[in-house]
Amino acid sequence: MPDAEIKTLVDLYRHALAKPKSSLLNYKRGDTWQAVSTEELAEKVRLAAMGLLALGVQPGTHVGLLSENRIEWTIADLAIINCGAADVPIYSTQAPKQVAYILNDAGVEVLFISNQAQYDRVRDALNSCPKLRVMISFDAVNAPSGKVMSFDELLKWGAAAYDTDPHAFEAAQATVKPETLATLIYTSGTTGDPKGVMLTHTNLVANVLSTSQVMTVAEDETALSFLPFSHIFERAVIYYYLFTRAKVFYARSIESVAEDLRDVKPNYLTSVPRLFEKIHARAMEKAEAAGGATAKIARWSIAVGQQWAETVSNGGKPDFLLGLKHKFADALFFSKWREAMGGRIRFFVAGGAALATDLAKTFYAAGMPILQGYGLTESSPGITSCSEKFNRLGSVGKAIPGVTIKIAEDGEILATGKNIMQGYYNKPQETAETLETDAEGRVWLHTGDIGMLDKDGFLFITDRKKDLLKTSGGKYIAPQPIENLIKRSRFVNQVVVIGNDRKFPAALIVPQMDVLKAQAEQLGIVAASPAELIAHPQIISLIENEIAQNTAELSQYEKIKAVLLLDHELTVESGELTPTLKVKRRVVVEKHKKAIDRLYHEKELAHASAE
Repeated sequence: MPDAEIKTLVDLYRHALAKPKSSLLNYKRGDTWQAVSTEELAEKVRLAAMGLLALGVQPGTHVGLLSENRIEWTIADLAIINCGAADVPIYSTQAPKQVAYILNDAGVEVLFISNQAQYDRVRDALNSCPKLRVMISFDAVNAPSGKVMSFDELLKWGAAAYDTDPHAFEAAQATVKPETLATLIYTSGTTGDPKGVMLTHTNLVANVLSTSQVMTVAEDETALSFLPFSHIFERAVIYYYLFTRAKVFYARSIESVAEDLRDVKPNYLTSVPRLFEKIHARAMEKAEAAGGATAKIARWSIAVGQQWAETVSNGGKPDFLLGLKHKFADALFFSKWREAMGGRIRFFVAGGAALATDLAKTFYAAGMPILQGYGLTESSPGITSCSEKFNRLGSVGKAIPGVTIKIAEDGEILATGKNIMQGYYNKPQETAETLETDAEGRVWLHTGDIGMLDKDGFLFITDRKKDLLKTSGGKYIAPQPIENLIKRSRFVNQVVVIGNDRKFPAALIVPQMDVLKAQAEQLGIVAASPAELIAHPQIISLIENEIAQNTAELSQYEKIKAVLLLDHELTVESGELTPTLKVKRRVVVEKHKKAIDRLYHEKELAHASAE
């Protein structure tokens, strides 16, 4: 189907099935990868859609999806869309109270749910959802009679409905128009109740077609998918893979990604920067654990690689010596790293948060370039992207075709295009604050991000507008660039810069514990627990020195004056990260308020004594 004829996700779905393919989608059951052909996908989607129609789902009905990634998630999503209904995806880790809020706000009538554990987790909260009348479980669920039907039952209902009216599926598809609401995605946010982003078929299709002009994925190539489908990033990626008809493998979990990479040997993987940070940290941990020459070679290779990448990525040509060093680094370290990642990566794609430039340089030098992009749920999601040909490290790329961006007077990034949402569901005031219509009738999205465009049109994100810190002295500080500098240290796992209404900025640091323990052994430090280790004066001094070295280029008022080490990772489960792994800065500050207050008090006393 020509691109111009693809106007809805139904058109895109038909395009994906236009030619038979034996393994369009693949998932692992036990120890074996199972292939789903175009024929099987078409049959399952048709039966699921007919089952939904038999349950009373109509064009415009809101259908929830509360599940971890699995093949049934995609089948349900495509079935809902082909019915002319709108799906409401919910993170599998979302707090029960927020699950209930989303279901009630969206008026969800039918809910897909993954398994017994998920049902038990939210069962009590679901009692406060009066519009919810049917639940469909992918796995068997032990629930009171009439509460839950199985996915297999839904397919049987669909088969019976199809026998009764074989034309009902096509009739439902015919109700779908470009302006039809395709999905309501509730933004996780860092504070307050989530907002339902209304995205139409036009919004999502426009983004897929624009992406296809920036990145090329061939039909015979392989992709590994693991980010949650409940987030717009991976959801749009799956639609893109369906458009390209690439072979997609569903990773079992984030914990299994390393094994799945070696197993599947993909050409592509999309992720948030956190995964690349972990991949890099794991490679360095192994090298440091091996010690001796292995550790020295790894450090030397990273240093050479970053220098080489700085030159080559900007269109320069390395001198003979640097080129030779890079070849040695590749043979001794990078080639082994590539092999551990499956050996066939053409490129990674990163979005969702800022990617540290040094990390981008390292992967570029290793022959596994990361193409960084930028967007929001409200933009379906893509606004900008780097490409294989134009990959300016440190930037998030240029505006994708069909999207226009500009920088407001206060530095905020604005974007317009067919991909921009229709608004927030049931929230006219918030919609008016986020969308602005100009004299020409174009709708501009206020992204809430601060950025700048270089002379070639590459966008650089400097911070979140609401994340800017203001010290008690009136100085504004952008925390993200400082955090990325601090992350250069091999001892740093996570970092949160704070300092709003304080005299100076401080940093909360989650150390890379394995690396820190190895260093402690070399220093002769004995600690019975992680908490005891991070309280040791030599360890605190070590981290402070690392921060000082990595942030030497900052202005004096931006430099970190105090450090608080934490003995546990910030997680989604603890409420310190959003489901897309963004730090909830205010939550972190509130959770550690006593320790932060004590830290500032001690530092201010020490400063006063020194004066």
